[in-house]
Amino acid sequence: MFTNDPACPDADTLAALRVDLASLAAATERDGPWRSGAFARLAEHGLLAGFIATEDGGSGAAEAALLETLSGVASACLTTALVLTQWASACRIIATGPADLRALLLPSLARGEETATVGIAQLTTSRRHVGTPALRASRRGSSWWLDGTCPWVTGADSSESIVTGAIGADGTPVFFVIPTSATGLTIGSPMPMLALSGSRTSSVTFDGVVPRAEIVPATVSPARAGGLATSALAIGATRASIGLLDHEAAARPTLEPVATSFRLEADDLASRLGGLATTESPDPAARDALRTAANSLVVRAAQAALTATKGAGFIAGHPAERGVRESLLFLVWSCPQQVASAMICELAHLGQPA
Repeated sequence: MFTNDPACPDADTLAALRVDLASLAAATERDGPWRSGAFARLAEHGLLAGFIATEDGGSGAAEAALLETLSGVASACLTTALVLTQWASACRIIATGPADLRALLLPSLARGEETATVGIAQLTTSRRHVGTPALRASRRGSSWWLDGTCPWVTGADSSESIVTGAIGADGTPVFFVIPTSATGLTIGSPMPMLALSGSRTSSVTFDGVVPRAEIVPATVSPARAGGLATSALAIGATRASIGLLDHEAAARPTLEPVATSFRLEADDLASRLGGLATTESPDPAARDALRTAANSLVVRAAQAALTATKGAGFIAGHPAERGVRESLLFLVWSCPQQVASAMICELAHLGQPA
């Protein structure tokens, strides 16, 4: 995927991957990308290696290239793209750890030989209003012990490791790698969600769980909500809806200006995304403004595609029906409060929140 130019994905390889993922999308939606074979396709096409530095066994693609690839994956199968972001987040946190841990895990993750996911919603957007930390880390002798809950873990029952963060006694987050087979760890049943149930997202509880390894990040916390990847996926999902509009426009030319308008808007957001990806320290306000615009676009484009496909698009299993449901993910997934507030105000035709 990135062997010739780490700054840009190979167009033919990405196109071939999209075809593969689209052919597996129905199975992925039902069974998850691990069982459908979609995740294996990511490894086969060299995509996973791009998220991992060359010194850690990967191919070390540039951020802008990774975001472009995520958008392409999302346009073919949003479930696979969502799972990929969680895998990538786990790898990024592991990459801040000691050399021996990186050498142990990252090369096999780059090759797709080991699976991992992340559970850090309790540090970013979920249950932050509760006085007691959802997941706590305490010292017992020379070991860490974890107690509490990770409320949202994608693919917990399909991964060999969970990278998570817990609050220590001094109130600061500490990050760990936890085997899903660890004693005291209980993985709940995957949640039947409005969409993307194939991500097999569940709640995970910890009762005196001893981690496999501790990660001491180079920064205070590598966890934050509303990163650029979420906007990349929204742009990709928008392009899937534009594809439906293009299909309908072939028989109804009056839809061509509609598809063109959405395409221009998506291209503009993709350009803004690329600019932020190449900025050393992206402005948080610009990042959140992009996410707000991407949220609005993906929801509107999906609704336009449903309207254009008429009654056929309202039948369960039609791409337009699925697109509308999946677009609503962006209203709740890793959505900072300021972005959520802006979206609510837009829906109510109010001005932006103060």
